[in-house]
Amino acid sequence: MTSNTLIPPTPSEAEYQAAAVDSVPVLDPGSDPFELFGTWLKEAKETEINDPNAMALATSDTTGLPDVRMVLLKDFDQQGFVFYTNLESYKGQQLAENPQAALCFHWKSLRRQVRVRGAITSVSQEEADAYFASRARDSRIGAWASTQSRPLEDRFALEKRVASYALKFGIGEVPRPDFWSGFRLVPTRIEFWRDRPFRLHDRLEFMRADASATWSTSKLYP
Repeated sequence: MTSNTLIPPTPSEAEYQAAAVDSVPVLDPGSDPFELFGTWLKEAKETEINDPNAMALATSDTTGLPDVRMVLLKDFDQQGFVFYTNLESYKGQQLAENPQAALCFHWKSLRRQVRVRGAITSVSQEEADAYFASRARDSRIGAWASTQSRPLEDRFALEKRVASYALKFGIGEVPRPDFWSGFRLVPTRIEFWRDRPFRLHDRLEFMRADASATWSTSKLYP
């Protein structure tokens, strides 16, 4: 194995100890996973520099080939985790073909991570309309202008489409396109992870068979 100076070295004992600043008690198996997630997200909003609601979304197509990208969480409750996209994008197509996905939240400032797996359902038309209407006007026009994931000749072509839709809608309302909506990941597994010194991390897993089942919990080896 060759040395790569771009990769940080393994932390020393002193560095491990210095990094152990999280005073939160050991993860409690009696917690409600959604309430615990809400607490962690609230704390991340206070410490993360950008986008505490950013999450990696992993999908796969009908061949099983995986794909992953960063998206933004836009809502969550006991029903699941919600995000929005162009339905004709790569992720939209993959979720239509294989309506299962995984999420990963990583809050570097807190040295914490949450992983989620489950089935994908579509949000209601009312939910999608309400969220789309809450977006900045230019973002709504951008949703119309972007044929997401398809080849783009150059930046000017995109700007031309944006100008065209801005002219089309004028000063009137910008409605939600039929090809733009949201998905809800209904979790059957949620894992909470906290960094601990010397890679002896704290892991708590919540599992259930389906959305109507009761959660069971397990502590996991790091």
